[in-house]
Amino acid sequence: MDETLRRAIERTSFEATGRTIRIAGTTPVGGGCIHDARLLLLEGGGRLFAKHNASAPPDLFEREAEGLAALAAAGAIRVPRDPVAGRVGATSFLVMEAVPTGPPKAGFFEDFGHRFARLHRGSIRDTPEPFGFPHDNYIGATPQPNGWMADWVEFFRERRLGFQLGLARRHGRSDAELDRLGDRLLDRLDQWIDVPEEPACLLHGDLWSGNYLSDDAGEPVLVDPAAYYGHREADLALPELFGGFDRAFYDAYEAEWPLPPGSPERREIYKLYHLLNHLNLFGRGYRGQCAAILRRFAD
Repeated sequence: MDETLRRAIERTSFEATGRTIRIAGTTPVGGGCIHDARLLLLEGGGRLFAKHNASAPPDLFEREAEGLAALAAAGAIRVPRDPVAGRVGATSFLVMEAVPTGPPKAGFFEDFGHRFARLHRGSIRDTPEPFGFPHDNYIGATPQPNGWMADWVEFFRERRLGFQLGLARRHGRSDAELDRLGDRLLDRLDQWIDVPEEPACLLHGDLWSGNYLSDDAGEPVLVDPAAYYGHREADLALPELFGGFDRAFYDAYEAEWPLPPGSPERREIYKLYHLLNHLNLFGRGYRGQCAAILRRFAD
């Protein structure tokens, strides 16, 4: 970490929190594929976690900090405290609590499922336009539009599936079949995800095995959100992809706040959003999974 970035982090942290820090050294943290992630070792002891990127969108970390703050305010699951975003030159950065990690405790996924249901149930948004978020943000490196809307079907049609299908066309990741099936699914989306009795609640938005931790007490911690207010079933779709979570997570969620009838089928459509995002980010290796869901619901 160069001196300019180090000084910018120290200054921005003080301006945001009123706490003076001095960075004595850094240690690289593995596991990330997009950003440079490090532990900041502070003079006098203590650590913070920081990540930076010279090619990220200028507001990416600011939007991530906003999502972390929203999850923290819900009070159901631990998130890293005091996220502070800043920028120096072309480099954006995010600094936050360095959560000490440890092995998951017995019953980790059962506890996680209960807490995740409480996050959803405790953050219900009852307003004329309940679906969206105060700002657009990102899912991975992909923009995620969040303008407020009154209707969930319209929100998911325009802000989620329609947006990703449009990206695929513009980036040359689509083809005639995906275009045709995508248009048909958008036209009949109300047949599949119109669940008027479900309220909007705060979603993590990008929950998979890489976006939670076990802290030093063995309890769950959420990181790297793509937060917005939506139907909670959309938050439970991604954990079922790429290996899934332990069954105890889903059972505990259902025990805390049962899902409405038809939820497993609807979650297949919510998975499509993430598969289209992977198609756009990583290429046509995800084309087959996208096409399979589209054929099921649009043909």
